[in-house]
Amino acid sequence: MDLDDELIELRRQIHRHPELAGEERQTAGLVAEQMRAAGLEVTTGVGGHGVLAVLDGSADGPTVVYRADMDAVDAERNVLFIPRSDRVFDDGFASRVPGVAHLCGHDLHTAIGVGVAKTLARSSGPVPGRVVFVFQPAEEPLKGARAMLDTGLVQKLRPRESYALHCAPFPSGTIVVSPGHGLPGLDEIRIVLPAGDAAAVAAEVAELGTVEFPRSVADYHARFHSVLEQHVPESVSVGQWTERTSDGQPVVTIMLRVWPQERLPELRVRIERIAARAGGHVEFAGEPFPALVNSAELSTAAGQYLSATTGPESVLWARASWPYNCEDFALFLKEAPGAQFYLGVADAESGMNGAPHTRDFAADERAIGYGVRAMAGLLTHRLTAQGTSTSLPGV
Repeated sequence: MDLDDELIELRRQIHRHPELAGEERQTAGLVAEQMRAAGLEVTTGVGGHGVLAVLDGSADGPTVVYRADMDAVDAERNVLFIPRSDRVFDDGFASRVPGVAHLCGHDLHTAIGVGVAKTLARSSGPVPGRVVFVFQPAEEPLKGARAMLDTGLVQKLRPRESYALHCAPFPSGTIVVSPGHGLPGLDEIRIVLPAGDAAAVAAEVAELGTVEFPRSVADYHARFHSVLEQHVPESVSVGQWTERTSDGQPVVTIMLRVWPQERLPELRVRIERIAARAGGHVEFAGEPFPALVNSAELSTAAGQYLSATTGPESVLWARASWPYNCEDFALFLKEAPGAQFYLGVADAESGMNGAPHTRDFAADERAIGYGVRAMAGLLTHRLTAQGTSTSLPGV
């Protein structure tokens, strides 16, 4: 069995046995077993069920991080703002865990991370530095990256750059590079009202939004592809719902996804004014979660390398940030600059939409091998580039 086939089977094993955020015991154990078998130094239980696997090459070379996430989602509650279709793609190896599924592609991300590690470990020449493979739990609630980083183990290895992939509804065999763009930050805010109907307050908050949520899978596809065609300097998406406190007070809970991050203070002030006019008050859940910002220089360098090695037709260039999701790889990028790429996993001919967080999400598994070869080559290239340059970043 060649490596591509091994990784497809690994992906299917993870896909059949999905685990929610914070419960990734089986997936983490499987990853750790694969990493030890490949000869990497493995640490488990990092920030929960996180796995840290270190591939040592040249002792005096630089260090880069490659991150993959492992958690699945609640298949009923964690479907993105899109009406559920009647059809669910039959991939032949569906989840065996009721109500839990890999609808965001983290099973593919994990298989690709394992594949990159195996490829580099099996390479004929020495790796010109060190690669730290981070298999992260609890990405969906935006908790796993912080938990792993709070252990200090990643920082101790002094990485200079960080990279990751995420599935997306682009054609299989393509990769999207987003220099200077990324994903919005997230702010959770509660408006507590004295009494009465919260509908007017909710409507006023909704007017802060500059982008509407997609209304169908086709709309989702079209908007995702629009990032290739238009530069949108600012975007605000507003998610909200109304509840009541134990003593009956109406509460409007707001989830703001904002790009760029610098707009958040202004929006907080505007929401406070809306609450004050209604006689209510605002409660902030904490500090906003940071936006994921790809390094413009390193993203461009990666895109140039991938275009040269895989063909310019395989590399797409984003001109805007996708406004509807957040991603806790943002915290790794704050420790060491780098980029998250979109890996195309859609295959229209076979009905695989490649659209994460949709009920009928399905991915072309041939994209796994493409992602492995692209990332293994890129990481080797980046280590070589850093090792021959005293500046950071280097091209």
